[in-house]
Amino acid sequence: MRYFEIMDNMFEKFEEYKDIQKGKGIRGKLITIINPEADKLAAVVESIHLASLLHDDVIDEADSRRGVQSINSKYGDFTAVMLGDIVYSKAFYELIDFGKEIAKTVSNAVFLLSQGELEDVKLSKEINLDKQKYMDMIYKKTASLIEASCKAAAISAGFDSDKFALYGKNIGIAFQIIDDLLDITQDEQTLGKPAMHDFYEGKTTLPYIYLFESLNGSDKEKLRSLYKKKLSKEETEWIRDKMKENGIIQKCYAESKKLVEEAKEAIKEYNIAALDVIANKVVEREF
Repeated sequence: MRYFEIMDNMFEKFEEYKDIQKGKGIRGKLITIINPEADKLAAVVESIHLASLLHDDVIDEADSRRGVQSINSKYGDFTAVMLGDIVYSKAFYELIDFGKEIAKTVSNAVFLLSQGELEDVKLSKEINLDKQKYMDMIYKKTASLIEASCKAAAISAGFDSDKFALYGKNIGIAFQIIDDLLDITQDEQTLGKPAMHDFYEGKTTLPYIYLFESLNGSDKEKLRSLYKKKLSKEETEWIRDKMKENGIIQKCYAESKKLVEEAKEAIKEYNIAALDVIANKVVEREF
């Protein structure tokens, strides 16, 4: 993808950058689908996302990222933080060239995702059973930059930016909800980490919030007692059985599916088939 080549050129002098394993580049892909002439904008947004991940790995004390050793694990936290700052700074320097409206759109998303990171840490200190707090957090941490990517691309293409912003926001939130489900339904081999690792880390994701609401008193207390605990096989199966018994997986899936359908409807008049494909793939993952 052309925007990855632009990124590599932007940071070619930094040896540590070469050890970063790039992902699927979904934000850049969305931008270039909406406006095929916006490779540079895609590179800037992907750089911002990359910088946030470098910082995120330090916060999470992550040893790996996308199957390879993380920068903080290989070079230390100081290098990872400073490399993240370098990438952020260069991205914002380049962002100015796109004009005030696009610059403010993307900058505000970085402000929101930083808030989301902080809120995620705060919410993980004790069990959170407030759905709105969780939804606000995942909007900021996950969806805001996807929303801004679509909006900025639409601005550059002369499209209705509010409609594309809604598309990006909805698929971003739906993506996170499905990730919440996969953490519960998939095994360690598929996930690359233990099943239900979110709950162990203190992340009370949407399925757990819905499950707690559905349980009786004694089961509520049992679920609460498993929070931040390394679960046994029997405890893992108990949670899965209760999720199934109360229709939690289906409920969360239906919520994410509704968001995706609203996203597609928002930009229907533009008839961009590739965006429908991406939206559908968000909820069509195996779980």
